[in-house]
Amino acid sequence: MLMMVFWRTMIDVAGLRALTLDLDDTLWPMRPTIERAEAALQDWLAQHAPATAARLRDRAWARAVRVGVQRDHPDRHHDLTFLRREAIRVALRACGDDPALAEPAFEVFFAERQRVELYPDVEPALQRLAARWPLVAVSNGNADVRRVGLGDYFVAHVGAREAGVAKPHPGIYRRAVEAAGVAVQHVLHVGDDALLDVVGARRAGLRAAWVNRLGHDWLQALAPKGCACGGEDLARALHADGVSIQPEERPHVQVSHLLELCEWLGVP
Repeated sequence: MLMMVFWRTMIDVAGLRALTLDLDDTLWPMRPTIERAEAALQDWLAQHAPATAARLRDRAWARAVRVGVQRDHPDRHHDLTFLRREAIRVALRACGDDPALAEPAFEVFFAERQRVELYPDVEPALQRLAARWPLVAVSNGNADVRRVGLGDYFVAHVGAREAGVAKPHPGIYRRAVEAAGVAVQHVLHVGDDALLDVVGARRAGLRAAWVNRLGHDWLQALAPKGCACGGEDLARALHADGVSIQPEERPHVQVSHLLELCEWLGVP
């Protein structure tokens, strides 16, 4: 049974010319992916930098390192690759290990970061959507659609690192619309995050579909998110902090998974 919810403004489906899609928590669950990547990193450090590995088991200390890196590099908040690599470097240096190990250590993390487990609806939905419209991936994270095995469905991938800004900033959406090669009013953005995806897309002039897999209510979904390390999701907080939401910035449509979106769009 379809559980779609429509908000204030309907979408002219016939007028759509392209779709942009978020990646983490829209196409696959992010937390288990990051947890596996961090476990692989920890195993590698245990062999090559045991003092750092031991210290990083203290989650509060590891979190403090990340917060310190974010504080010291406010101009790089959009670049999660830099922030992760630099946090490893800072930890190595603090523990007396060789900071040059940050490069190979990050590569271990990054390789595992690309090993994702798709939600079961994702691939059949992408097959249907990509046959109808050009799809552009838009992400604040550093997953690569080609390395995760979904590159054939997308005409482009716009990441925050390459765009120089992160969602909900309109600049990253403008880059995605340019990559799609259509006018902004003909683009539907699809994502899980109420603030970064829905509010961000609407402010940039796109239509917005909210993929609400967990059945959150709207106000609950706008609240800060937790992370596996305890406390607030630091990466999201970098970009969500201080954004004031207006009543009209709700999604145009809410679905619980991507095949439901296909049904709403009339894609066989």
